[in-house]
Amino acid sequence: MSHSRAVLALILFVVPACGRLEASPKEGGGGSCALPGAPVASRPSDRNVDGKPLAMCSGAPLTGFFRDGRCSTGTEDRGVHVVCSTVTDAFLQFSKSRGNDLVTPRESFVGLKAGDRWCLCATRWKEAEEAGVAPPVVLEATHEAARTIVKVETLRAHAAR
Repeated sequence: MSHSRAVLALILFVVPACGRLEASPKEGGGGSCALPGAPVASRPSDRNVDGKPLAMCSGAPLTGFFRDGRCSTGTEDRGVHVVCSTVTDAFLQFSKSRGNDLVTPRESFVGLKAGDRWCLCATRWKEAEEAGVAPPVVLEATHEAARTIVKVETLRAHAAR
């Protein structure tokens, strides 16, 4: 099976199982998309939407489902946290209105502010785009799995400048 078919098969298996758009508690949101378990680091073979090696999204705040700074995904990541974005106030308020407060600090989550980079759930980013509040996308740090949920042309149209 080719690498892109394997990613597509993973996403088709993972996304319907979640049934919610909120981020995982690990991400600071109130949702329950994540399965419990030990974090697994990104794989060196992870690719971005352009098929190149996946770049770091953010180390401060430390992001990624696996909390290694990259928007990697795997079977544990039921929310598919693969879109590296520079969050905006409009997006943060939108996400909060959808039940996922990414601003308020709690436990080990520091809370986000406009200008922070964060690995977002692809479905939440797409929902924000449809509502006209999608934050800019950092293409080199956005996992190729995002392409199974959002058209690459749409991601490119929102590329961070």
